Amino acid sequence: MDNPFLMMGAVVFGSIGMGYFIYGKKQQRWGTLVSGIALMAYPYFVASVWLQLLIGALLVAAPMMLKV
Repeated sequence: MDNPFLMMGAVVFGSIGMGYFIYGKKQQRWGTLVSGIALMAYPYFVASVWLQLLIGALLVAAPMMLKV
């Protein structure tokens, strides 16, 4: 990761993912838990800032939109 914006996005979405993971585990909400795991893992595989922001926004909104 040579782009500082990629690193910052990974930190931000990873932090949100950790929160989703903890919340999903405590409340036994599997959709939120899986979304948290995905938020923590996907920045390692995405090399574009805009794609990282798009995927991150979709994963953040998914548990609220799908009510899982």
